[in-house]
Amino acid sequence: MDDQAVRAALQRHWDASDASDFEAEHEIYHDDAVLDYPQSGERIRGRRNIQESRTVQPNTKRFAVRRMIGSGGLWVTEFVLTYDGVPSYTVSIMEFRDGRVSHETQYFAERFAPGPSRAHLVERMGDASAP
Repeated sequence: MDDQAVRAALQRHWDASDASDFEAEHEIYHDDAVLDYPQSGERIRGRRNIQESRTVQPNTKRFAVRRMIGSGGLWVTEFVLTYDGVPSYTVSIMEFRDGRVSHETQYFAERFAPGPSRAHLVERMGDASAP
């Protein structure tokens, strides 16, 4: 699978995630895929278990992709995942094997106020990054 096809598959995945289309969202995964959440110490094995973990999640979710970068078998997506109106800045690292995700690791971060000591050095990125 070339990079353009992977990027298209990722876009379908994130669009399906945002639409809560759980079947389409999980087409990108190998049956034996592994999903890691390092911050909570959780590992989920198997596409169906990954899918079920997301379908039983009771929160209302929205996904806003900010950037997808990668090539070959390694792709990174930065996105804002909003649970019940509260944004979490998220990074998904996906490893591909034979055109499907074999391993994904997701990291989550909350917003924080800008540091006053560096205010003279920065430009604001807009509403998505403002506390």
